[in-house]
Amino acid sequence: MAKLVVCNIMSLDGFYAATDGNPLVLPMDAAFDAYNLERIQAAGSLLLGADSYRMFMGFWPAQADNPEASTVNQEFGGIYGRIEVSVISDSLTDVDIAPWADRTTVVKRADAEGWVKELKQRAGGDIVTFGSRITWNALLRAGLVDELHLVVGAKALGEGTPIFTQPVEGFTVEEVRRLDGSDNVLLRYARLG
Repeated sequence: MAKLVVCNIMSLDGFYAATDGNPLVLPMDAAFDAYNLERIQAAGSLLLGADSYRMFMGFWPAQADNPEASTVNQEFGGIYGRIEVSVISDSLTDVDIAPWADRTTVVKRADAEGWVKELKQRAGGDIVTFGSRITWNALLRAGLVDELHLVVGAKALGEGTPIFTQPVEGFTVEEVRRLDGSDNVLLRYARLG
């Protein structure tokens, strides 16, 4: 059975984004990109919320052929250009997904838990979520998240959007690692049982 793996960056003080909702204030360096490449290489599919889908699909596939992009970002873009994507959304339209309609499945929020359970049964590799804070927090609350891969950036924001929307229990530390050439630290947790 596939695992649902959440990969996100957060500030030292537990924020997902600045007060204006911008996550790009966090130290997303080359080591962060390289770790995310590892995760997407192990993935059988992606699971995203609507905002992350719009942002990522509007950027990443084009990086595959961008001569100015790093090798890591080119490879990341190539995978984004072909991987199966499920989007939990009540707002996406056919126009939003048109460029990737052949490999994008839009699932209504009311059906998300059932879809994730089904996807876990049939996926060939991890189901990975990047960004998508509202989506994965709902799935965490439902007991469907198997691993949390949190990159803690060496920056405190003081205020902003908290990474979690509710208390979290039932996880154990699997790994703590300083990312190579970075001040960012990976905290990897797995669900108990």
